[in-house]
Amino acid sequence: MSKKIKGLSLIGLQKLIEEIYGLPDDRLYSIEDMLTHQQRFAMRSLKGIRKDDLKKTKLNLIIAFSWLLAISNRLHIEVDDVVWKRFPGACLYCGGKTCECRRTKPTKRKTIRGNLLRKPKTLNEWQTLFDTIYPASERTLHEAGVHFAEEVGEVSESVHNYLGQHLKRQFNEIQEEIADEISCIFGIANSAGFDVETEIGKMYSRGCHICARTPCVCDFAKVSLLKT
Repeated sequence: MSKKIKGLSLIGLQKLIEEIYGLPDDRLYSIEDMLTHQQRFAMRSLKGIRKDDLKKTKLNLIIAFSWLLAISNRLHIEVDDVVWKRFPGACLYCGGKTCECRRTKPTKRKTIRGNLLRKPKTLNEWQTLFDTIYPASERTLHEAGVHFAEEVGEVSESVHNYLGQHLKRQFNEIQEEIADEISCIFGIANSAGFDVETEIGKMYSRGCHICARTPCVCDFAKVSLLKT
């Protein structure tokens, strides 16, 4: 694995996506286009889950993750900060370091302040944190997939609401929904038993996973017709 990828942080991954795709994204895609592609590959990942096709699940989940980070870059959202604010080492609803929502059935979210010294520094540490909060042993891969599908829709809804009115609270909702979706991405990886950092390394160690260039030189048609 490339030294550029190994031990990569969440903010480092976001910067890597900007380095590879920022130029073509700005030139070729509206934010609505980017949402469409994010949804497109997310649904293909879910198709992989339905068909018990791990390769399809992994490939499309990582591409969907990349589009989500591209959307975050477009909106100048630092995902590392918003994910920690949303999940400061505990479940955002019950406040447990291991979620107890099924037992306690909370109706309101907890207000939790996390210790910044315990904030994950690498993708592997984030994946471990989410497996601690939401153990893969306590839900099936299909259940993790359903939750992911829900959050993909909520990210899209929150972005469209913000584009319609440009209210601060709507922008805050985008940040929360992006954090929720990222938690679900790690949740699927944990349930499916694969390492996100490893898959990122396979995909981006040479630049764009299609053209192998940085910045990417794939044209609009190539991306739109990509079969995964």
